[in-house]
Amino acid sequence: MPFLESVSLEVDNVDEATEFYTRAFGVTGQLGLRESTAAPTSGFRGFHLSLLVAQPANVRALLDAALDAGAKSLKPAAKSFWGFGGVIQSPDGSIWKVATSHKKDTAPASRTFESIVLLLGARDVAATKNFLVDRGLAVAKSYGRKYVEFTTPESPVKLALYGFNALAKDAGVAPDGSGSHRLILGGDSGAFTDPDGFVWEATTTEKVTDR
Repeated sequence: MPFLESVSLEVDNVDEATEFYTRAFGVTGQLGLRESTAAPTSGFRGFHLSLLVAQPANVRALLDAALDAGAKSLKPAAKSFWGFGGVIQSPDGSIWKVATSHKKDTAPASRTFESIVLLLGARDVAATKNFLVDRGLAVAKSYGRKYVEFTTPESPVKLALYGFNALAKDAGVAPDGSGSHRLILGGDSGAFTDPDGFVWEATTTEKVTDR
């Protein structure tokens, strides 16, 4: 089954980004980092990454670690009808959400997380879903034109689509932006650019680039 194999962020300084992600989240083994060759980017890049954790104490621990490492707070940790979470922007400009569906702590605070989810902002969720399905990706969950989650059994990162404006609102930023997404997706479905401008490259032997 075709699947997402790697997720790489394009950054201005790989060493500095590696230090941040090691200190903040410890995700350098799941995330590729590349020196950016793209033109300057401004505003919302059309995606965010989420760390899903077991309890509110873990949300706070990871957000605090990210802020201590140099991140900017976009949404402080808070309760909502779906659970508990907060949003930060890393020094390289990527947006990260840390969240849990649980509202009470059941164990001491930990900086462990259960999964990483990459949410791509789609101008037309149904059209982008169909485009990716035509290239071999399989749908795990679909809620009409609002949300789609793909099956990615061999990837360290789960992949989902969300409405572009709704994703910006969830991140706590304006939906305006220009320039490259600064995100490269790798998989065995071939090389292409999807309807929302995200670049996919063909990967055959290597999976996530660990720097």
